[in-house]
Amino acid sequence: MAEFWNQVRDNLVFLICCAGIITALGIASHIAERFLPATRQTTKARRIAIVAVCSAIAAVLHILDFPLLFLAPEFYKLDFSELPVMLCGFYLGPSAAVACEAVKILLKLLLKGTSTAFVGDFANFAVGCSLVLPAVIVYHTKKSRASALWGLALGTAFLTVFGSAFNAIYLLPKFSQLFGLPLDSIIAMGGKINGGITSLQTFVLLAVAPLNLIKGVTISVLTLLLYKRVARPLFGK
Repeated sequence: MAEFWNQVRDNLVFLICCAGIITALGIASHIAERFLPATRQTTKARRIAIVAVCSAIAAVLHILDFPLLFLAPEFYKLDFSELPVMLCGFYLGPSAAVACEAVKILLKLLLKGTSTAFVGDFANFAVGCSLVLPAVIVYHTKKSRASALWGLALGTAFLTVFGSAFNAIYLLPKFSQLFGLPLDSIIAMGGKINGGITSLQTFVLLAVAPLNLIKGVTISVLTLLLYKRVARPLFGK
């Protein structure tokens, strides 16, 4: 019985931490918009519609994730769901990007559920925001190709550093705890792929960081190639 209540307590603490971080990111995005040049003015209904469409596309792309088995264990998967979120943020601003990221996760959970005790879903949201928010904020300081390049480069750097540190400090230990998989077993999975992985630090450095870097670079390149091309059909621009 004591073990049951401990598990309940741990799950509640995890949910409270998730809610706190999601709320903090939402507030931070609204504060950032106050210091940016005026973001695009649209009606509330149109803004909601754009966020909804981008979230739906992002949720589908999130479901179509795939592992890079030559790089990391199979529960680490690459997806391109941040692309519609990034496009939405470039058009409407940082608060819309955070909303789009959150709705994407909710839609994915409704359509597919979770296979990682919600840890992977929360990770996708938090780490996705670490890519999208810096890029969107820098782009909206002065909307130009140069600011888009600088923003995407900064977002990729944030994604790689923050995503790796967040995995090492919180996500992997929490996944191990909630999913009942010893941390040593997770490290051993990485060691089978790369013999240099012998500890949590090397796991993050040799598996998680390269995966985040690949995702950041891919999303950045696709954003640069597609934003102008999809602005009219997707946003009516």
